[in-house]
Amino acid sequence: MEIGKRLTELRKAAGMSQQDVADVISRHLAPITNRAVSKWEKGASLPDACQFIWLCEIYGVTDVASEFLGIGGSSPYAGLNRDGILMANEMIALLRLSELYAAKKPKFTAKRVVPLYDLPVSAGTGIFLDSDNYESIESDEIPPDANFAVRISGDSMEPELHDGQVVFVKSTTEVNTGDIGIFVYNGDSYCKKLDRSDGIRLVSLNEKYKPINIKYAYELRVVGKVVG
Repeated sequence: MEIGKRLTELRKAAGMSQQDVADVISRHLAPITNRAVSKWEKGASLPDACQFIWLCEIYGVTDVASEFLGIGGSSPYAGLNRDGILMANEMIALLRLSELYAAKKPKFTAKRVVPLYDLPVSAGTGIFLDSDNYESIESDEIPPDANFAVRISGDSMEPELHDGQVVFVKSTTEVNTGDIGIFVYNGDSYCKKLDRSDGIRLVSLNEKYKPINIKYAYELRVVGKVVG
C-alpha cells in the first residue's frame, strides 16, 4: 500500500484539511506548512519519525504495520473500517470509565537515596553534627519530604526513638511546639522535642532526662524536623 495514498485516506476520514494537520504537528514539533503534508500524501517526500508518530496519533492509528503495509492483523482493530474503529474506541472509553473493568494499578515505590550522617545526633549528650561526614542510604521507605538521615545515640528519646535507630529528617529552620527536631545548641547537636510552654526548652521523651532550658546567650539553630 502506498503510504501517501493511505495518509490521504486517513486524513479525509478524520475530516481534516492538510492545513489542519500541519497546524497540529506545528504545535508539538517544528513548524510545517500544508505543502509538507501535501508532499507526504503525493509521495514526493516522507515525514520523519516524530512527524509520523504524530500523524498516527492524529488519525488514531494503533497498528502501523496493518494500516500502512497491509500485514500483521494482530490488532483488535484488524478487519474494521474507519467507522468500526471509531465505535470500538468509544466502547473502550466507556469501559475505562467503569470501575468494574478498571485495571488494578501495580504498587510501586521508587527507592530514594539520602545522606546518612556518620556522627550520631545525640539523644543523650550533645554531639556535633558533622555535615561533611556521611554515607548514602537507599530505601523505598524514605519519606518523600526527607532530605537526610541521622543515627540516634543514647536513650533519651525512648520509647519512640531507640539507640542506633536511623531517623529521616526534613531540612527546615523552623519547627512547631511538640515537633521532634534536630537542633544545634551551643555547638552540640540534639534530637529533642521542642517545647515553648515555659520559655524555650528541648525536651526528652525519656523522663529520666531533664529538659534543656535554652539560654538566649547561646545560639539555638534548627537543623530539621524528624519525619520518619
